[in-house]
Amino acid sequence: MQIKGKEFVGFISEERIQHTIKALASEINKEYAGRTPVFLPVLNGAFMFAADLIKEITLPSKVSFVKISSYDGMSSTGQFKTLIGLDESLFKQDILIVEDIVDTGLTLQKIITELDSLGTGSVEVVTLLRKKTARNKGVNVKFTGFDIEDEFVLGYGLDYDGLGRNHRQLFRAVKKV
Repeated sequence: MQIKGKEFVGFISEERIQHTIKALASEINKEYAGRTPVFLPVLNGAFMFAADLIKEITLPSKVSFVKISSYDGMSSTGQFKTLIGLDESLFKQDILIVEDIVDTGLTLQKIITELDSLGTGSVEVVTLLRKKTARNKGVNVKFTGFDIEDEFVLGYGLDYDGLGRNHRQLFRAVKKV
């Protein structure tokens, strides 16, 4: 598949994604039994993952969305833009940040710091994908769907310059040799 002159090939099937989401939800249901977590999906990329994940959650829970961005094209800018979308108090709430992908972890760390300053009860992260860079830096992610290498992926909510989010599976960019 080509998008804006870049070649992408199939990477993780829809079936594998859905199986992994069910397993993540099962872990969360056990870990948060007796509590009412607030799921905080980070838009735009996490919307598909968050929707499928939350459908599998059997706990009483809340959902609130936030939006930030640190990407330009196929690489992270490392620049954190203001966290917008928090319309309710998160004081003493158990927060689960829902991410599509943890790349460098810089933006995630800034979100966690901002949420901690609001007096949250706890803040944990659930992500569909975690890149090698984030693992090497020891970025704290409690629930991870897939660990991947440092490669560019799209589909299932992830995009390349706004395109490709609508695919049900994940694709990775082909590196030109």
